[in-house]
Amino acid sequence: QVQLVESGGGLVQAGGSLALSCAASQRTVSRFIMGWFRQAPGKEREFVAAITSTWSGPGTYYADSVKGRFTISRDNAKNTVYLQMNSLEPEDTAVYYCAAATRATTRFPYQGEYDYWGQGTQVTVSS
Repeated sequence: QVQLVESGGGLVQAGGSLALSCAASQRTVSRFIMGWFRQAPGKEREFVAAITSTWSGPGTYYADSVKGRFTISRDNAKNTVYLQMNSLEPEDTAVYYCAAATRATTRFPYQGEYDYWGQGTQVTVSS
């Protein structure tokens, strides 16, 4: 069983930055595809970013809405995945979830591809 714990959420003004972390309970981030999703009030959960496993070669993928503003990365030694969020907008307000996909897949934006999920961390961007 893999446990994922997000941290780093909070309240920030528009234009500001936040860095989210996702700590895994096992040697996960190097072996599996790691993703970030978010769910805004009254909306469905949506894909934000993903990073492929070490063995498959480096690769990062982003939703169009965050491309150029958000950066996903990982530290294998710390078994942690990060989401650096810059130029935040009120529309980025949501609960952000970390997820791990244990099977090889190219369907990064699809939630069904992910086997483990964290509890989420709230990000609120004020205008």
